[in-house]
Amino acid sequence: METLDVTKIEPRLKHSTIFEKFDALAGGEAFVIHNDHDPKPLYYQLLGERGQTFSWEYLKEGPDVWEVKLSKLG
Repeated sequence: METLDVTKIEPRLKHSTIFEKFDALAGGEAFVIHNDHDPKPLYYQLLGERGQTFSWEYLKEGPDVWEVKLSKLG
């Protein structure tokens, strides 16, 4: 499964890059978000903008590395 290391993306582009990657997924596909902090605000933004179209599973929960498996439902 592909990992998107968002620590290497300019801060103002992080969420839009993640949304683009998510939108390109087919139903049932997933990728891992690798970050240096809890991406919980992204969860709420996805929920608000995409509704119940995804699953969110923490694979690592800090304190230095956070990884979330983001899957598109369907």
